Amino acid sequence: MSDFYLFEVRFDLEGKERRIDELSHLSNQPDFWNDHLKAKKLSQEKSKYESEIKIVSEIETTISDIETLLELGTEEGDSASIKEAKKETQALTSKISAMELQNMLSEPEDSNNAILTINAGAGGTESQDWAEMLLRMYQKWSSAHGYQFQIIDLLPGDDAGLKNVTAMISGHNAFGFLKSEAGVHRLVRISPFDSAKRRHTSFTSVFVSPEIDDTYEVTINPADLRIDVYRSGGKGGQGVNTTDSAVRITHNPTGIVVTCQQERSQIKNKDIAMKVLKSRLYEKYLEEERAKQQKVEDTKKKIEWGSQIRSYVLHPYKMVKDHRTGASTSSADKVLNGDLDEFIRNFLKCRLSGDWALATDDDI
Repeated sequence: MSDFYLFEVRFDLEGKERRIDELSHLSNQPDFWNDHLKAKKLSQEKSKYESEIKIVSEIETTISDIETLLELGTEEGDSASIKEAKKETQALTSKISAMELQNMLSEPEDSNNAILTINAGAGGTESQDWAEMLLRMYQKWSSAHGYQFQIIDLLPGDDAGLKNVTAMISGHNAFGFLKSEAGVHRLVRISPFDSAKRRHTSFTSVFVSPEIDDTYEVTINPADLRIDVYRSGGKGGQGVNTTDSAVRITHNPTGIVVTCQQERSQIKNKDIAMKVLKSRLYEKYLEEERAKQQKVEDTKKKIEWGSQIRSYVLHPYKMVKDHRTGASTSSADKVLNGDLDEFIRNFLKCRLSGDWALATDDDI
């Protein structure tokens, strides 16, 4: 049980139980809902801690069951009990590992949905195809984790791929995990668009922001906005929106531009675009706050050599390497099919410890 004791200390169960009691006391006060936004935020905090404690309680029960199975197997020579104990132990290890990963998400916005934007870099068709490959990678990662993936806006490439896309990934801790993906992603491969079969290097940037609701105060001066309405674009088909309902909002002070053409209603597209803008502005504020504490990767670096956070090499060998953490794998195909958890785990560990790798391209 000593291992679980270490686990219990790490998750500070007693502290969370005390906080639940405090929140329960506050919620019973007559004026609790007078400040609706504050009340909603405190209620979400209470639900989060209750969920975590429930998982730990389930883990305790499983550990007790495993100990019973091992006792039966040892004392009575029951090989079936020992086999079952091993099976339960493997499942328990995975559950604790997932719990530890969630425990690395300490920032308030980590539990939020994520707004992900992919922009193709210079390089035309090559980088636009790479942007589409990244879109598929995140779609598969989201599906594997039970998250909902919804494309908000997409601008197709000239000949293949896409120039940019914005998507909403909905689910608990979506932003906390996907914030590891913000930055420039580099691809090295034999180009399928080059008749001479030469090796090409492409760059694409990824931006990740937390979706924010009314519990976050983000003030936007209407005078700072330029709102344009235009006809939605696409590659054709019965479902294409052909009305002048697409909305583009430019925030003049920061230069942030968001668009939405998902809905047929101009009003709905404007509402979605404003939500994305608020999230982008909030993430910009978070970046500025983090920069005061430590030097972290700049998600707005120029999309070119030397600025990438991760390299994906498909020729002359296969390797994916994260230049911030030093984590690497030769299973490039698995990564491109959404197997990102180890990179996410290493990013969160390095972020907590501040122990970042001084990785270079020398071995890529």
